Amino acid sequence: MAVSLKPLSDQVMVIVGGSSGIGLAAARRAAAAGARVVLAARNAEALDEAVVAIRNKGGQASALCLDIAEPGAAERLLIHAIDTFGRVDTWVNDAAAAMYARVEDVTLDEHRRVFDVGYFGLVDASLVAARHLRPQGGAIINIGSVLSNRAIPLQGPYCAMKAAVMQFTDTLRMELAQEGAPVAVTLIKPAAIDTMYPEHARNKLGKPARLPQPLYDAELVAKAICFAAQKQRRSLIVGGGGLALTSLAPSLPRLADKGMELIGGEAMQTTDVPPAPGTNDNLFEPRRDGRVEGNQEPFKRKTSLLLEAQMHPLAAAAVLGSVAAGALFLWAREENRDIGTAEAHRRIKAAGMS
Repeated sequence: MAVSLKPLSDQVMVIVGGSSGIGLAAARRAAAAGARVVLAARNAEALDEAVVAIRNKGGQASALCLDIAEPGAAERLLIHAIDTFGRVDTWVNDAAAAMYARVEDVTLDEHRRVFDVGYFGLVDASLVAARHLRPQGGAIINIGSVLSNRAIPLQGPYCAMKAAVMQFTDTLRMELAQEGAPVAVTLIKPAAIDTMYPEHARNKLGKPARLPQPLYDAELVAKAICFAAQKQRRSLIVGGGGLALTSLAPSLPRLADKGMELIGGEAMQTTDVPPAPGTNDNLFEPRRDGRVEGNQEPFKRKTSLLLEAQMHPLAAAAVLGSVAAGALFLWAREENRDIGTAEAHRRIKAAGMS
């Protein structure tokens, strides 16, 4: 059965991890386009603030405070969404937990927690969403990372978890396609995004954490999410900085190791800017939340030509074709001019005039 996705204005969208960062940006963007959004996260206060802000701007929103890592959490979220808005059309899995530490300094409980939230919680939610969407159709959007393909030092558990998310998402997509289910499954792989991620991560580096440049605006990921909710895409990379990590690095592993060792050292992943009060270390307990951006005010890119090209491949091909045609025309004209000049010099020389 062919996949047919509704316009956002006619959708109910569930966003797991919707109290800050990418999830909050996506909720705001989807609601502004007319979608009814259901947010889930551990911080009840931040969720309430997000819902009120959306409603104050004329949108429709609801929230359920839960830990997606807990057994049955995804099922409770689905029931809440159906009771509130009647159905679900798009399910977005954005919840994650992270750490900054050398892998030998990470306990097994900490490692498991990163996987419980970012992988097992996502798996359970994806399967719950798939069962609901299988008869009617819709979209499942999982937020991976460019680190799914290429690990970076000092974030080992997160990199491993996102690699697992990528493989699970690919498997789910294939199996739903095999059975002809009208469900689009998209993996979105952001590069480094300006969110509360470094503040929320558990940190054993001895200095406040940061993400290495280049950083991109969370609104770009929100744009990708809202696009994938309406147009079927296998995957979307957000930020041109992630293209080399996902495409080139796997084919040049040793060179990629050296590059990641360079940009992934402590100097590139630490800062003197401390986390905002009450925000640091939400690995096991919710902390202060509710912002899209981080508190470090870094330079961030607000456009991604790579994302635009993936969303609109025909337009991108046409632009590239036009550029190539123009370049070819200029080259041919230059070549012709040079040939004519050379021929004139030959004739002058043959006539004994030079």
